[in-house]
Amino acid sequence: MTLDSFLDQLAAVFLVGSGLFSLAAGIGLLRFPDVLARMHAATKPQVVGLMLVLGAIALAERSWAVLLTLLPVLLFQMLTAPISAHMIGRAGYRAGNIDDDHLYVDELDEAIDEAQEERARHERESGS
Repeated sequence: MTLDSFLDQLAAVFLVGSGLFSLAAGIGLLRFPDVLARMHAATKPQVVGLMLVLGAIALAERSWAVLLTLLPVLLFQMLTAPISAHMIGRAGYRAGNIDDDHLYVDELDEAIDEAQEERARHERESGS
């Protein structure tokens, strides 16, 4: 077995793994009960799946130019996935699309109450 054929087979394994992670994410989105659980399924398997696809592309192409093109894609995906999940989680919480039985600590409820009290106090002060 040559190095080229080994790298091609490894790229194929990465592609299959990526497909399995993406399939798991899709099943999680359909099967998980609330927004917070679906948020987990929408971010982590997708990022790992993307990492495997990018690894497969890098292994198949074996070029520094391709690798330097793939790195920003991975970097931006890893930077934006947690932020988008955070925003989706907060929106789902405010819309009431969460299952309270699965929460151990509800820190956001206290923060929302404090923000609403602050807002009400500010409105009273500006109105009088």
